[in-house]
Amino acid sequence: MFRIAVVLGTRPEIIKLAGVIDGLGDAAVVIHTGQHYDDGLSQVFLDGLGLAAPAYRVELGGLSRAEQIGRGTTEVAALLGQLAPHAVIVQGDTNSALAGALAANATGLPLVHVEAGLRSYDRAMPEEHNRVLVDHLSDLLAAPTPAAVGNLAREGIAGAQVICCGNTVVEAVARQLPGPPRRAELLREYGLRRGEYVLATLHRPENTDDPAALARILTELGSLPLPVLLPLHPRTAAAARAAGIDALLEALRVVPPMDGSTFLGLAAEAAVLVSDSGGVQEEVTILGRPLVVVRRSTERPEAFEHHATLVGPATVATAVNRYLADLARVHRDLEARPSPFGDGTASEAIVRELHARFGSSARDVS
Repeated sequence: MFRIAVVLGTRPEIIKLAGVIDGLGDAAVVIHTGQHYDDGLSQVFLDGLGLAAPAYRVELGGLSRAEQIGRGTTEVAALLGQLAPHAVIVQGDTNSALAGALAANATGLPLVHVEAGLRSYDRAMPEEHNRVLVDHLSDLLAAPTPAAVGNLAREGIAGAQVICCGNTVVEAVARQLPGPPRRAELLREYGLRRGEYVLATLHRPENTDDPAALARILTELGSLPLPVLLPLHPRTAAAARAAGIDALLEALRVVPPMDGSTFLGLAAEAAVLVSDSGGVQEEVTILGRPLVVVRRSTERPEAFEHHATLVGPATVATAVNRYLADLARVHRDLEARPSPFGDGTASEAIVRELHARFGSSARDVS
């Protein structure tokens, strides 16, 4: 029986692997690491994407990075030993992805890395270390863009083990984006008008773990001339409380974390987005919306050719206001541009490669 283990544990992994899991059908055995254990960051996305409950779970939520990687490797390796799949899939650059990759390596199983080859060249980012290690452990690397392929080649990873297939985010957005009637309902539910609000997300440690940076970002958002809708990540809420800067949230429209469809529907109608998320950098290229990215560096330079601007905490408002000054033209221009992340066939291409490379030697493990 052909069997592929899919190791995931965070919201982006669930979203970006949904098409691969569907394409594999009964051959997919999902192992959830519990890295995102809050239902608003995990279960709601499984439900929203129509995915079955994971076959296996381990509990890594709330642990340190070292503990997540160490315990995750041990526990996932034990499961892989029992399952004996033909290959193991991980996605992206999370602690779950690295734990799954190390577990596959420890058990002698082929490793497939979805979204391979991204590089920020910022060694202060834990994710940069994760993605480099996963790439160098992998047997099949599904790179989303030619730039990612080039990054791998410069590190000596090339040839048949690398495919350039686009990013699975494109089909994920198509799958989740609500149509205009539902988007109009969302605007009414949140008391917003099309093109007259800013949608923001904030969760990365470089912003939340630095009280001065977090305070400055919240102050900048609060100074904008449009309402700012902020689905508040649990990490950000806790950081604001710990720093004693909760009052800065009062200038914003703070709401609980959203499911993927709701977020995309509101993103598609927003004037501008502000975020430190990697996934949002990709999503705006599909939705045709401008984005201000609050980070030191990015591993997705393709988004910055037209759709995004990279800023520090002190210049968030300046960058947003620059977009607002000519918003109609900005929207028109971006909506006419194709996404640099592919045409929505990445999941299909990955599943095809899995069957071609691992299916012909399938052994009966049922």
